[in-house]
Amino acid sequence: MSQSTSTAGAPSGGERIAEALQAQGVGSLYTLCGGHISPILAAARARGIRVLDVRHEATAVFAADAAARLTGVPGVAVVTAGPGVSNTLTALKNAQLAQSPLVLIGGAAPTVLQKRGALQDIDQAQLVTGQVKWLRRVRRVADLAPAIAEAFAVARDGVPGPVFVECPVDLLYDEAVIRGWYADAGARGKSLAERLQRWYLRRHVARMFAGRPAVQPVREVRPQPPARVDVERAAAALMRARRPLLLVGSQAVIDAANADRVAAAISALQLPFYLSGMARGLLGPAHPRQLFHQRRQALREADCVLLAGVPCDFRLDYGRHVRRSARLIVANRSRREARLNRTPTVAAPGDAGLFLEALAARLASNAGRDDWQAVLHGRDAGREAEIAREAEVAGEYVNPLALFREIDRIAGDQAIFVADGGDFVATAAYTLRPRGPLRWLDPGVFGTLGVGAGFALGASANRPGAELWLIWGDGACGFSLVEFDSFVRHGIPLIAVVGNDAGWSQIAREQVKLLGDAVGTTLARSDYHQVAAALGAEGILVRHMHEMPGALARAQALARSGRPVLVNVWLDSSGFREGSISM
Repeated sequence: MSQSTSTAGAPSGGERIAEALQAQGVGSLYTLCGGHISPILAAARARGIRVLDVRHEATAVFAADAAARLTGVPGVAVVTAGPGVSNTLTALKNAQLAQSPLVLIGGAAPTVLQKRGALQDIDQAQLVTGQVKWLRRVRRVADLAPAIAEAFAVARDGVPGPVFVECPVDLLYDEAVIRGWYADAGARGKSLAERLQRWYLRRHVARMFAGRPAVQPVREVRPQPPARVDVERAAAALMRARRPLLLVGSQAVIDAANADRVAAAISALQLPFYLSGMARGLLGPAHPRQLFHQRRQALREADCVLLAGVPCDFRLDYGRHVRRSARLIVANRSRREARLNRTPTVAAPGDAGLFLEALAARLASNAGRDDWQAVLHGRDAGREAEIAREAEVAGEYVNPLALFREIDRIAGDQAIFVADGGDFVATAAYTLRPRGPLRWLDPGVFGTLGVGAGFALGASANRPGAELWLIWGDGACGFSLVEFDSFVRHGIPLIAVVGNDAGWSQIAREQVKLLGDAVGTTLARSDYHQVAAALGAEGILVRHMHEMPGALARAQALARSGRPVLVNVWLDSSGFREGSISM
């Protein structure tokens, strides 16, 4: 059978989808090929959309997630039917909990063969329900482009998240090809049953191709602005506060295009602040009011706390980090999250970034409280001094704190850090300072391991030329190490640093203490660098401290020359994060 799209007459379904994606501003899509989706991929490439194929469908969805976070435009993953869709579930749930807007397009068995035992035919809608905020099962060619347009709008509206569009394969090829398939599939005899079968198939095809698709304009989606009364109440509470504190989370920068405006608002508020998630780096590495350490103690002492896009979940000990007598202001797109575990003094439903802008305009002069700021910065400086001393402790292999301090010293001004791991990545969070807005990518609240390769791919596609660092725990890298094949094929010049301490250290630390058994937490000092080299990349092994600076400098040079590189760093065991397990 021919797999070409039509060149005359009405465009094929694959071409309609590619046209709709182009209209939405999609420059790249992420995929793992399959017979159910081939026309979409071919048509997308023909229209100049970059098709980045990977080795596991979860990687494609993670890449789409990263693209959405960095651009504000929903990322797009296209996967084949059945196991292609089922392989995306963890990545979909991660995007949902991170409130990241993406569009997953899934192939499906031919419409007439569904529920009849066709290849890879399962109830995909039932499978993804609960992981997406909206889904559409398309049944007519004319509905393909409208479904894509609606998917992009729904993914961004309100609380953003992933959406799913199911496109059966017989809607994707051009009409002549499909009519030929169904004619070949029909019975040849003259019996009544055989004639009825031919009539049914002709009628089915006519319905599939019925109707003319209308031109689908790009639907503008505006985030909900804060209510004036909420801004006034929050301003009044902050003006009365002697020890205010601001926490800013990923949701405040969902509208990526306005990240600089949000940063300006935070600076104008003149409040001591902590940044988390995608908000890390929003005001650069050294803003005078930014804090990095001792957040729990600061929250317990603050008399007014503003949570901008931050819920009271496990990361704030379910709200217990904020003392009961403190006034609590919560700006959040989700009404549920705004009241999760704590009833706020002021709840401001809507976009957290717009709330900060409105609040900054209202609090034109909010200076003072230098004594409070001095206390907080004094603690920060003390913790930094402790980290510096711990980084100087020599061992048999490489001190992880020293490693990150060196990376932080040499990373470029436009560097993007992708974090994938447990203990290794959590240690990085104390020592790496993102250089600016939208230059830190971590999985988010779900704590998913395996995001690294996909996030790196999405970051590279949407920030070409940026220095890209993948901070990889040795456990986490096992989920997607094979994607070095994809990095080589697509020319992704990243620097992956694997923290090789031969174990799942974040789990082992508490497990051994509580249960006296390291079962399931031990790994080997594997030659990850040789795997990368076997896949066509560069691999570097670092065992000792004196090798580390030169190896990192060499990795930077290789990446600048266009080569992906993996630096396999043997780490000393560390008690730096003792007692940090979360539940």
